[in-house]
Amino acid sequence: MDEIAESHHAALAWNRVVSDIRRHIASRRIHPSSTVVLVPYAQLMAVARNAWVRSVPADAADAYFMPRFETTLNWTQSLGGFTPGGDDLRLDAARDALTAASLLERAGLGVQQTALAGRLMEAAWSLSRLAAAVAPTLRSAWGTQLASSWSTQATSPVLELEARIARIALAWVANTAYPTDCLFCAKADLLVLLEGLQAEPLHQALRSVWGDRALSLQLDTPGAAGMVCLHCAQDPEDEAERAAACVLAHLAQGRAPVALVAQDRVLTRRVRALLSGRGVVLRDETGWTLSTTRAAAAVVGVLRAAAWDASTDAVLDWAKNAPAFDAGALAQWEITLRRKGVRDWRAVQAEDATTQRIQAARDALQSTRPLGEWLRALRAVLQEAGQWQALVADAAGQAVLDALRLRGGAELEFSDLPQRIGQSAFVAWVSQTLEAGIFSPPHPATAQVVILPSTQLLGRVFAAVVFPGCDEVRLPASPETPGMWTPAQRLLLGLPLRWQLAALARAAWQYALRAPAIDILWRGSDGGENLMPSAFVQELLLQKPALSPDPRVSRALQPSPCYMPRPNGAALHVARLSASAYEDLRRCPYRFFALRQLELQESDELDSELGKRDFGNWLHALLRHFHEALAQAPSSEAEIRLAMIDAAAQCASQQLGLSHSEFLPFAASWPRVRAAYLKWLTDHQAGGASFVQAEAWKEMPLGGLTLAGRIDRIDRLADGTALVIDYKTEARSKTSERIRSCSEDTQLAFYAALLHDDTLAGLYLNIGELEATRVYRQTGIVELRDQLLAGIQDDMQRITAGAPMPALGEGAACDFCTARGLCRKDFWESDAATAEAVPYV
Repeated sequence: MDEIAESHHAALAWNRVVSDIRRHIASRRIHPSSTVVLVPYAQLMAVARNAWVRSVPADAADAYFMPRFETTLNWTQSLGGFTPGGDDLRLDAARDALTAASLLERAGLGVQQTALAGRLMEAAWSLSRLAAAVAPTLRSAWGTQLASSWSTQATSPVLELEARIARIALAWVANTAYPTDCLFCAKADLLVLLEGLQAEPLHQALRSVWGDRALSLQLDTPGAAGMVCLHCAQDPEDEAERAAACVLAHLAQGRAPVALVAQDRVLTRRVRALLSGRGVVLRDETGWTLSTTRAAAAVVGVLRAAAWDASTDAVLDWAKNAPAFDAGALAQWEITLRRKGVRDWRAVQAEDATTQRIQAARDALQSTRPLGEWLRALRAVLQEAGQWQALVADAAGQAVLDALRLRGGAELEFSDLPQRIGQSAFVAWVSQTLEAGIFSPPHPATAQVVILPSTQLLGRVFAAVVFPGCDEVRLPASPETPGMWTPAQRLLLGLPLRWQLAALARAAWQYALRAPAIDILWRGSDGGENLMPSAFVQELLLQKPALSPDPRVSRALQPSPCYMPRPNGAALHVARLSASAYEDLRRCPYRFFALRQLELQESDELDSELGKRDFGNWLHALLRHFHEALAQAPSSEAEIRLAMIDAAAQCASQQLGLSHSEFLPFAASWPRVRAAYLKWLTDHQAGGASFVQAEAWKEMPLGGLTLAGRIDRIDRLADGTALVIDYKTEARSKTSERIRSCSEDTQLAFYAALLHDDTLAGLYLNIGELEATRVYRQTGIVELRDQLLAGIQDDMQRITAGAPMPALGEGAACDFCTARGLCRKDFWESDAATAEAVPYV
């Protein structure tokens, strides 16, 4: 923005300000170069210089001289010479978090320092602007006076901890030297303080110290509202799309640059993504929290994987994002771990080179050590894992490295901190540092769109403003006061009160309305909750009730109907078939094609909450242990059997990696389940039945196919007949339906086909959590087996011959099908069942 449009209200304000400055310089007979002008924020320095150049006649004697347009921070850096003390507040989370923890320990709160350090740092930061506005020679007395006034106020015992944090924060800021201290004794013939939308405490302090050499000028001037367009969106996504469309419409009409107000950072990042996809050049002056960047996630991922109780998912997530580890070996290892259900990494046996390297990296981040050594160890692990180069090559990665002092030699800053800290304290320090950091992407030389807060519209020339997020939650007329301070404390300390924050919000709103063109957007709902527009917007609606049309441009799309897929699986030879695989074929041919022939199996979650399936797995494992132990040491004594089945339950819990807390849902119902099962077993064995095998893996050839499966249990009846038993923990009604629809049920018949016996019996043993153990016998199991084998041969022949495999599943078969997203059943045309199939892709 090199030129200031003469008709813009901001340009008129700059013309007035520059004229006032020139008039004071002339009346005092001083040179322009000996004048310092402090602007409210850094982006105004270039704007002010351009305004000065445009206002000076070319033939003027001082045409090539101008005042120094600075911010307080910029001026401080040019004066130089500041070195902070050991306990000084630095507004740098990496250092201040450590100082806060040290101050808490010295105050007798060392046990709670990890939990309270962040709160103390936040409280001190909120007071830093006030403390920096006090002259260095008066600052300690200022803090003592406030502490004395504070001690006279009654404090509830419930809030004693908050009061102690507040007192420590006040003492901390009152005994700190600040970089701006040099401004109290700086030299200049004239100091011009340009005031923004809110009063700056340091400006007020400098005005009193500099006396008649200081001059205050208001940058804001009254003006008329521009063209206002109101947009009510349905939800956040709709609001983001409309905001992006508004920006594109302004750019298409030649209005540039456009200001995009960052009222809601999540929404703004979505709008930014939409505009970047259209090739719009943006400059983001607000940035976002450093912890939300991908680079920060990479560093935090290392620390999560290194925790002593790290989950398998956490370690795999880190390892799969580390280029140094073999991706193929990791994929195979992940399949094995998920199949076994190993949720805790400490249960993993490091057998191959990849897992040994992973474990070595984890071991390097375990022991207690000083902070500097922690940083060196973390840097070494990142380099060993191949993640370091990606961080160095990324702008956000460089910001993370700088914030955490991870570059070589940067850790020497903490050489004065010999205290040894543990892993949890180090992780807390990293988290606090990243949460407090802000990442601002590199700014392009010129930008079509500038993302900024509403308060920084002041003094800037924008052809249009797009202001999303104007609902009652994100743009309240009376904002909540930030931080831990009560209204009485804010009044005593001199922090902005609620009415002052409300005045600032209104001032920023009124200034935004003076833009030549402004689009105001809000959402009507968020997360299912209805939202009202902001009170500021409601005032506009009273004056201008009509809403603007949708700014998005409609596109005509050619409809492409989706029909039922009918793939051909002839080329995908099936060599082995299990009971569950054949069940998939009978329920839905397409499901068999996708999950069994193409082998598109989903990965099981390791950290999911335990449910009915976990109860079934645990029950299967404990019954196997129990019956194998009982076969080795037969006993009919009830007490002995009770002890044996309890021991088997504990063994199964250890085998599945279930902790005592995770077993609690099962423990509540286990005594009832145990008693019912032992009673059934006694009656079962009294009839002459005996245990043979549990969880037996069987295979049976069938032509060119091999049937395979694991049978829950095989018994022998008194007459020598083999009895196939399948455990069920489902509802009784479902088990009963299996028996009634015996020709539709395949499980028992398939298991019978895995045995060579010609005389067989089969039953489902329903072991419920709430009801007694019950038997559901399958009559005619041999006939059902023969029918099943004939059906398998016929189905396999048809697949080999190229018969189509349509998605014919219905009801529950589709409700819990992992292939539903592939067959796209939810998007079929209404006549999909009879329509000609399109080629399968």
